[in-house]
Amino acid sequence: MTVREFKKRLARIFDNDLRTRQWENYPDYVIIGLIVISTLSVFISTFKISPFWESVLGVIDIVTVIAFTIEVTLRIWSADELNEKYKGFWGRVRYCLTFYGLIDILSTYTFYVSLFLPLPYSVLKSLRVVRLLRVFRYMHSFRLLQQALSSKAKEMWVSLQFLVIITLMLSFVLFFYENNAQPDVYDNGLRSVVWAFAQYIGDPGGFADTPPITFAGRIIACVIGLLGIAIFAVPAGLVGAGFSEAMEDEKKDNEIAKNTKKLHLAFERKQDRPTGFQIVPQHISICDIQAKMGMKVDDILDAVEASDNFRLINLAATQTIDEHPQDKLAIEHFYINRPYGCCIDRGSIITIVSPSSLIDPCIGNFSYYLALIGGFNYISREVGELRPYRSYYSFADRYNHEENLPLYMEDLEQLTSREGSWTLTTLAASGALEPSYPTIFHFSAGGAKGDERFNGENLTVRDMAAYKAFYEDVSVVLEEKYNMSSDHQRYHKANTQNLFVRKFEKGKGCENNIILRIAWSACLWDSRRIAIAKTLADCINRHFEYEASKEYSPDLIVKKSGY
Repeated sequence: MTVREFKKRLARIFDNDLRTRQWENYPDYVIIGLIVISTLSVFISTFKISPFWESVLGVIDIVTVIAFTIEVTLRIWSADELNEKYKGFWGRVRYCLTFYGLIDILSTYTFYVSLFLPLPYSVLKSLRVVRLLRVFRYMHSFRLLQQALSSKAKEMWVSLQFLVIITLMLSFVLFFYENNAQPDVYDNGLRSVVWAFAQYIGDPGGFADTPPITFAGRIIACVIGLLGIAIFAVPAGLVGAGFSEAMEDEKKDNEIAKNTKKLHLAFERKQDRPTGFQIVPQHISICDIQAKMGMKVDDILDAVEASDNFRLINLAATQTIDEHPQDKLAIEHFYINRPYGCCIDRGSIITIVSPSSLIDPCIGNFSYYLALIGGFNYISREVGELRPYRSYYSFADRYNHEENLPLYMEDLEQLTSREGSWTLTTLAASGALEPSYPTIFHFSAGGAKGDERFNGENLTVRDMAAYKAFYEDVSVVLEEKYNMSSDHQRYHKANTQNLFVRKFEKGKGCENNIILRIAWSACLWDSRRIAIAKTLADCINRHFEYEASKEYSPDLIVKKSGY
């Protein structure tokens, strides 16, 4: 286990979540038990006990302090895995200044301070008792309180500002009337301000002994009394409303979580008859999900919006203009393991690249299985904003384009920097606003549209002889098996300087990059699509991974739901 993996496991342990029944919860239960034992020892120490039990309590204090020291230190060290804002030295300082961070430090590290600086007995014992507040970290009700206060913080701040301003105004008016009547008592404005605010907190300084004696002063005192009620009534009402909203939000979140689980179960793997592989469905219509899982449309849409690996697609976008497309909404399921989408390193010299999975319905599913069947590396862009959409296929500047693009390119360069590496980039060939083409598979080596030669300037394939042999072989196989024709650079251009394979850092990435546009009729609507992917994968292995002896992934025969 690496240091990074160990830190991630610690972060899972310290995630403050006791609702699961995983082994990671047991350290939390141990910590809670130690907090209770420590608090009980402090309580018992308030009684007159024998020297023996005093020594026992002393040992308990030392043991709990050591245990909490280890725990708190590990919490601070792994804090950056819980939240990005806690990275680095100042990030750790920021964590220590949080509510729980301060409690941890004050209740633990002060023990060591007391070894060098004499601290009062009462202070040390009080800090031990403060340790009990750490239990709030695991209390669901306290999290609801935090959520309620957070949601109404702005309203409470506005109401507090209003009350403070009104109170200050009334205090000054009170001074002007009472100064003439009681110059010795109300000798300055501060006195009247202190008197007014003292009424809100129960008059701890005895200011009620000097009440206003003028008629106007008594009226003002009555108004301040009413404001004193508002001081507590308004926040209480806001917190109550916040609690109600927090409970409703939690109920909705639980419902969404339940519906998301149902949605995941709806994507049960089905056997692809031509190949015998167990395959995740590319998409499921909303009507089918309603019928199969008993979900309402709103529940489906809420689950899709809240989930990281489902999206709403319109299958009309996969039909060409001469097919007269009509809207058909469906749900697409996809796999992600990176901020931008998916990256799988299978140690191959072949990498399947799907830069447009986010906007091209189901192209990612076809590409995923092409890579899985062939045993190739796989990288896809699944996450990002659609408005505005920023392409990962073509861009001017990788560092000033889209938030996750630099990481995507770094991962791609790592996958493709092995000796003899090749990439195959899969794209959709046509859509609802385009006509259909006579050919189904459109191969390119980075040349201009209509340039069907296997040579030229600034191409994306260096080993043109190997590419030409592959193209001729796969074209014949696809024609013979599926009656599907191919072309080379006939209908699509790939000679733009902004093409992603021309944006590799110097000395990184590979020099053999094939672009393949596939008609949706083959990669989505054809019942033989997985067989087609298998044929492509076999041809790629035959031509580019010359010494590879591969077996198909065991995952292709696993029956389950989802990826």
